[in-house]
Amino acid sequence: MSSLSHPTASSAPASLKDVNSTGENLGKPVVAPVCVPVSRYALFGLLAVIGGATDLTTKSLVFAWRGPPREDHVWWIWQGYVGIETALNPGALFGMGKNYGPLFAGLSVVAAFGIVYWLFVRKAARDLTLTVALGMVLGGIFGNLYDRLGFGQPANAAGQWQTEVRDWILFRYGEYTWPNFNIADSLLVCGAILLMWHAVTYREPKESPAVISAK
Repeated sequence: MSSLSHPTASSAPASLKDVNSTGENLGKPVVAPVCVPVSRYALFGLLAVIGGATDLTTKSLVFAWRGPPREDHVWWIWQGYVGIETALNPGALFGMGKNYGPLFAGLSVVAAFGIVYWLFVRKAARDLTLTVALGMVLGGIFGNLYDRLGFGQPANAAGQWQTEVRDWILFRYGEYTWPNFNIADSLLVCGAILLMWHAVTYREPKESPAVISAK
């Protein structure tokens, strides 16, 4: 004759986890765990790596071709408007924050960790637009951080690392010249614009998780 045993809490089926000791359904929704598709990891990584590599490669090629910055040393793609001119930026984006390179390098490292945490720990990578925008931003961070850490140029005569960011893209219109920039700057700006567009147009999806009741 088989013995009867009372079911324990650990043996209760998952569908009864929202039932209290009196058998009354607490009415709590059962929500599936949030997962980030593997493809988002791949997309984010590719954008960051390809963006940073493109920036570093173009800077190295242009500086090897045109040499260090010199006055009025422009190679025009579109005469008077778009050209190639090497320049060194000791500050941040488009020449802002001159001589605060070490500060910007530190902020860049913090931002890089923050982006990865937000996307893959907080699961923001479920959103395709955020994944693309932040992949571009991280690629731009990598490109300029490489220079700010002193890897972009040989040491000066005193043996000190040179931490200026290498720029080479020139825009000019009449008497106005836009500050020289590079591919990394372009990635940062495009990523920021995409983030702003996302913030304006994003609408929280309406979710209706299923509630499992005990009968």
